[in-house]
Amino acid sequence: MGERVFLTGNEAIGHGALYAGCKHYFAYPITPQNEIIEFFAKELPKRGGVFVQTESETSTANMLYGAAATGVRAMTSSSSTGFSLMQEAISAMVAAEVPCVLINVQRGGPGGGTTQTSQQDYHQITKGGGHGDYHNIVLAPAYPQEAFDFVQLAFHLADTYRHPTMILSDALLGQMREVVETETRDFGPVPEKDWAVGSGLKDGERRLIFPGFVVGPRFREYLTAVSQKYQRMEEQEVRYDARELEDAEIVLVSFGSTARAALEALRLGRKEGRKVGMIRPITLWPFPSRIILETAERARGFLVVEDNLGQMVDDVRAAAQGKAPVHHLGVLARHLPGPSGLILPHTIYEEVKRIDEN
Repeated sequence: MGERVFLTGNEAIGHGALYAGCKHYFAYPITPQNEIIEFFAKELPKRGGVFVQTESETSTANMLYGAAATGVRAMTSSSSTGFSLMQEAISAMVAAEVPCVLINVQRGGPGGGTTQTSQQDYHQITKGGGHGDYHNIVLAPAYPQEAFDFVQLAFHLADTYRHPTMILSDALLGQMREVVETETRDFGPVPEKDWAVGSGLKDGERRLIFPGFVVGPRFREYLTAVSQKYQRMEEQEVRYDARELEDAEIVLVSFGSTARAALEALRLGRKEGRKVGMIRPITLWPFPSRIILETAERARGFLVVEDNLGQMVDDVRAAAQGKAPVHHLGVLARHLPGPSGLILPHTIYEEVKRIDEN
């Protein structure tokens, strides 16, 4: 049995990682995810784990690469600008097929930007980020409870597919505090790590994770194998939360902390008799395109709500295939002045009414 603990989203990530058996964590401080670093700095030494505060995010990602190659459960976290510095190593880890977990607690950008919450890293984290053809599974929690659960799920998926797995959080979710049920989640068995450096090797043997540079038929074989892996992910790992879709005419699509405001806007609409539904993508990649398309065939339109200038809306438009109009409400709709300048439920609902009445 677990415990009920009052945790921030950042603290929930730390607790979830411990429950997943993660004892190797590397990171460089950056707001607004420093509570994760503080958590591991305090907890891992007491548990015989490894905590390293690195000199940069570039070294962080490469230390993570080295640890993951040995088969241990290893993790890092950063925020936006720091996450950008990790992209070359992430691309290399994908090529090496080493499982690990990376957390991005988003802040505003581009460049140094602001420490204010945002969802401006959607394109980067779902379309690759580094060079080459690759994808990572991306989980987007909306509640501290999900932050706790999704870290455990992320480690399971990373080990299942031998692949880096991402969690996309944001400053608001990282700092908010809610009751979290802490217990180990059982997602089933994962493959044996017989590929890991140093595992089961006989005298004189050595194992290469990935040679780093291949040409000709071997490169084609590699691309064929990883493309089949991505196909399995798309077939088996799509996750979303759907609300009131049976008769919905206007469907909200939102992720992360902004989805909480969108859900309240749905409730406001239903109280006034408007047929409002909602789809919250939980996996940002693989994206829940099928449910978007199925809904587009019967709904009057979508309203994508995200805290940026328009990023996930591209995926919704592609998934809808022109069968229903797709509207967007983004960062410029922030209610100012207001609590942290957030997109508020009434702002969303006013846009729902405008679409519904036109």
